[in-house]
Amino acid sequence: MAMDPDRVPVRTAHPAPLVFGAGAAVGVLGGMVGLGGAEFRLPLLIGLFGFAALSAVILNKAMSLAVVLVALPARMAAVPASALAPHWPVAANLLAGSLAGAWAGASWAVRMRSATLHRVLAALMLLMALALVVAHTTALGTLALPTAVQVPLGVAAGFGIGVVAAVMGVAGGELLIPTIVLLFGLGIKTAGSLSLLVSLPTMLVAFARYSRDGSFAVLGASLRFTLVMVAGSVAGAALGGLLLGVFPDLFLIPALGVILVVSAVKLARHG
Repeated sequence: MAMDPDRVPVRTAHPAPLVFGAGAAVGVLGGMVGLGGAEFRLPLLIGLFGFAALSAVILNKAMSLAVVLVALPARMAAVPASALAPHWPVAANLLAGSLAGAWAGASWAVRMRSATLHRVLAALMLLMALALVVAHTTALGTLALPTAVQVPLGVAAGFGIGVVAAVMGVAGGELLIPTIVLLFGLGIKTAGSLSLLVSLPTMLVAFARYSRDGSFAVLGASLRFTLVMVAGSVAGAALGGLLLGVFPDLFLIPALGVILVVSAVKLARHG
């Protein structure tokens, strides 16, 4: 029986400057809108560097985890733990769904055929493009729901976000932040910090599930590649943060949305 291409780690050596530059470009794009940029990294891993879809997802997850671990201390300095402590029920509510969703999403991803996974990833990238545009061009209010409705909706939303984050290898902030604002009525700054606190354990659960699959070997085979791209992503994110506000959202957000849509189309065709 022929081996599924998603089970074969790509071991091709890539020039370190190219890998660092690609990571930096991803970091700049994410930094300019306050995100990690993992949704922009995924199509590069597949299209530019030639990783099989599942291998790319696992690498993307590892890099997203590293970027979140770097970003969390800086974020906690801006929004201290004392300011987040009153909102721990929000994080717990979302985690009740996202942890299960992360395990389920990773389990589904490792069972999908390559062509199916490509189509799913393309569809999810279109979802990310929509979430990006809506979150940055719409004045998010609050649904003001009673607790009896809010809690199960939080679990359901968390589950869906956990699935998406696991399948794409992203942190999920693009979906978590507007969910926290809409469903729980918190400010965007607090929502951003809470999203990291929800993302971290959610990513660890997905990572643990992926570690049980043979494709996880790509991480060991591509460790140098991963470290160089993470370094580029962190440096790019810092530069993107400095560029925050240089480009008006009226231009930047649609441009990033178009990049995601084009990448999704190419990803679907690649499959």
